[in-house]
Amino acid sequence: MKTRQLGKNGPEITVIGLGTWAIGGPWDWGWGPQNDEDSIAAIRQSLVNGINWIDTAPVYGLGHAEEVVAQALDGYNRDEVFIATKCGLVWDDRGRVDRNLHPESIRKEIDASLKRLKTEYVDLYQHHWPDQNVPVEDSWGELVRLQEEGKVRYIGVCNYDVPLLRRCAAIAPVQSLQPPYSMVKREIEKEILPYCREQQIGVVAYSPLQTGLLTGKVSKERLAPDDWRHKSEFFKEPKYSRVQKLVDQLRPIAERKNLTLAQLAIAWVLAQPVITSAIVGARNAQQAMENAAAAEAKLTPEILQDIDALLVDFQP
Repeated sequence: MKTRQLGKNGPEITVIGLGTWAIGGPWDWGWGPQNDEDSIAAIRQSLVNGINWIDTAPVYGLGHAEEVVAQALDGYNRDEVFIATKCGLVWDDRGRVDRNLHPESIRKEIDASLKRLKTEYVDLYQHHWPDQNVPVEDSWGELVRLQEEGKVRYIGVCNYDVPLLRRCAAIAPVQSLQPPYSMVKREIEKEILPYCREQQIGVVAYSPLQTGLLTGKVSKERLAPDDWRHKSEFFKEPKYSRVQKLVDQLRPIAERKNLTLAQLAIAWVLAQPVITSAIVGARNAQQAMENAAAAEAKLTPEILQDIDALLVDFQP
């Protein structure tokens, strides 16, 4: 699979990374029931198909996703798989999640993640969300210290805006940013992508399928009762109907290229300047194979123009 360099002087990662949010199973922001055997199969199939990196987080399933990743990677050489995880979303005994990027909390989180992942280091460690109660200089400074200690190799952030990125960069370079990005969620094109290009920050986009809607296979009616997507603005009007209309318009283009809708949506994200990789979730081996195939899709300038003509209502 094709690779791109993650930020300035960073490692080569495949243009598709495996996301593990859904394989965490049920919790307040989960995707409904998930079978661990299916999850392990999805992870291993992703590796078979050339994906070399996995994005996870301790909060996914309140620790469960990291444990499943460790099970799936049992028997693999550690240096064969680039593992990214996060910090800053912590939970109490009742499963209630809060943001906490205090340095002492980050240190507890990295130790817990290393134990769950059964590894001595994390390849990419990221702030999951900003924490307004902690100066970013303190929280980012702690990631710098963890990097110096060898517990993490590279450090990055998720869901940060340009002002926060600037404050981090004043202390130490930001290796990567993980923002949401898809055909129908394009806010980062205004300021964030130009800044990342200028500063040589890697951009690993999550939710390129807009939580499944752009696959053409997901509807409100099919969601499990405890699926977090019931809360999403994209599963409510007017956005829900607008995306459904777009999906119908994209079908002929996907068929023209002999692609699934999911592959077309992933390929579109990868065709955008500055994007290093797209993080795509898979709940079973079949989805993993389909996602990986998107890396080989080549969208011509004409195809991209045809798609952009349909995205007028979703301009940033």
